[in-house]
Amino acid sequence: MKYHIIAFFLGFLLDLILGDPYFLPHPIRAIGHLIAKLQKCFLDSGCGENQKRDPKKEFRRGVLTVILVLGCTGIVFALILTGAYWIHPWLGVLIETIMTYQILATKCLKTESMKVHACLKNQNLEAARKAVSMIVGRDTSCLSEEGVAKAAIETVAENTSDGVIAPMLYTALGGPVLGFLYKAVNTMDSMIGYKNDKFLYFGRAAAKLDDVVNFIPARIAAYLMIAASFLGGKSFSGKYAYAIYRRDRRKHASPNSAQTESVCAGALGLQLAGDASYFGKIVKKPYIGDCRRKVSFEDIRLANRLLYGTAWLGEILCLALMVLIYLL
Repeated sequence: MKYHIIAFFLGFLLDLILGDPYFLPHPIRAIGHLIAKLQKCFLDSGCGENQKRDPKKEFRRGVLTVILVLGCTGIVFALILTGAYWIHPWLGVLIETIMTYQILATKCLKTESMKVHACLKNQNLEAARKAVSMIVGRDTSCLSEEGVAKAAIETVAENTSDGVIAPMLYTALGGPVLGFLYKAVNTMDSMIGYKNDKFLYFGRAAAKLDDVVNFIPARIAAYLMIAASFLGGKSFSGKYAYAIYRRDRRKHASPNSAQTESVCAGALGLQLAGDASYFGKIVKKPYIGDCRRKVSFEDIRLANRLLYGTAWLGEILCLALMVLIYLL
């Protein structure tokens, strides 16, 4: 536990300092490559225009994909971490620190969203659309400046849970192995968890599992973000963040996505969500929050301040609980 606490804190600091440099190999990319290979093997080979599709077969193959991805992820990272600690405890701390750093995505989320901010600040709408397309799953080619800013803010808000607090909680609970298992589930959902014609059955198991593993973390993240809103200064309204959270936290098809998004909307006094285009089709969505003022590109910066405040509160909470358990 002592080594785990040290690695947990150092990994968090490394994430804030380094982010995700493109030139460094990343385990999540390897997991994504495995998912893509399994998709090609189990789904794409049977999706020809003249081939009759079997929903039950696709669902079973989707379940098998989930099992294989989680099995490979768990075994590989357990062997690496166990081997490192077996060689020497401080080598184990080093490897666990690096793994923890790779699991979290605080600075990466800020860096990518601030690219959108920079483009909008320079009044380069086309570049802003391209930048935001790298961090959202919706169609961005027709978004207005306000639409681009909203998309970036929504992504920061939602991924405060998915990319920071949830993996942080799982890593604190079960070390990097459990943290990477969570990231594998989240990656599968982002790649094959769509409710479109292609992935409706094949990706159902991944999507449902993602809903389950994010259920509690999303709500913890929401309350941490509410606390960050109270502590963040005059730019945020903690009282309104809580009010909008209570009212709008269920206004999303996913049971988890609107949790932190509703807090962010309330804290900033913005109206987020609404209809969006996915794969050329308009998806009807309710609005989240109230339109107390017009969305600005500067709100991306404010959303990132909420992200960092929430991340620090989550880290402090996890460390306090881990130290308490260690002392007992």
